[in-house]
Amino acid sequence: MNQINRVAIVGGTHGNEFTGAYLVKKFSQFPDLIAKLSFETVTLLANPKAFAVGRRYIEKDLNRCFLKQELQDPTLESYEELQAKSIQNTLAASAKKVDFILDLHSSTANMGLTIILVNNHPFNLKLAAYLNYINPLVRVYRCSFQSVEENPFLNVLCELGFAIEVGPVAQGILKSTLFQQTEKLVHEVLDYLERFNKDEIPSINETLVMYQHLSVVDYPKQEDGTIWAMIHPQLQDRDYQALNPGDPIFLTFNDETIVYQGESTIWPIFINEAAYYEKGIAMCLTQKLQINL
Repeated sequence: MNQINRVAIVGGTHGNEFTGAYLVKKFSQFPDLIAKLSFETVTLLANPKAFAVGRRYIEKDLNRCFLKQELQDPTLESYEELQAKSIQNTLAASAKKVDFILDLHSSTANMGLTIILVNNHPFNLKLAAYLNYINPLVRVYRCSFQSVEENPFLNVLCELGFAIEVGPVAQGILKSTLFQQTEKLVHEVLDYLERFNKDEIPSINETLVMYQHLSVVDYPKQEDGTIWAMIHPQLQDRDYQALNPGDPIFLTFNDETIVYQGESTIWPIFINEAAYYEKGIAMCLTQKLQINL
């Protein structure tokens, strides 16, 4: 990659995640805020119908609709499946192809400021390391896939870029502190891209602490599929903190503690994310790594 020519800032991929949606609306109304000399910046409200009614999606989670085989399948015609194809045409068509996608999300979990990488491209890793260097509160979560064909997220449309996940914030509301922190992070990304185009990238420590996705854990359930335990109070809001074998993880409705029975320390994130109840995910488990760039 020699030059970034076109950047897309996407919000409202999930209609009830207002931070990204309203940032995109703000940038659309005041484009000078994101204007740079060396590249064009475009904005996209990804799921306008879901945003209009304050729901995560209308028929299907849009951020699970970008599998290559599904984008190429003419028989898939739900609202979000058609919207995914439209977004692909908007962001990935040869005439309008973007070079970098920044997809803005928010979470009910205590995720702070999180960058979600879906590949191992050196450019993305170096940018993530830079953002963590200038703001140590920025964490990096890598949820990479074996191949592009297996990636269902919007960011698969462009090799460069990532999602920003911020929280905790309830669905369907704005929290000013997280809104401002996200906006600042967006500007820092754009500044970096501008410096890259001018060959003025600052030299920083060539190491990065990241949290590599391992697996997901569901809530304990009864035979009929109903939940019979909740996140243990000692684990709630402890995203990115070490969970050791024997530590409490769930509390049943009859007040019995279920402990983590793994053999090694892991770092859970997306703990008790509201949107993940329907997906059977109580938390994601990660491994903390330090990598050399």
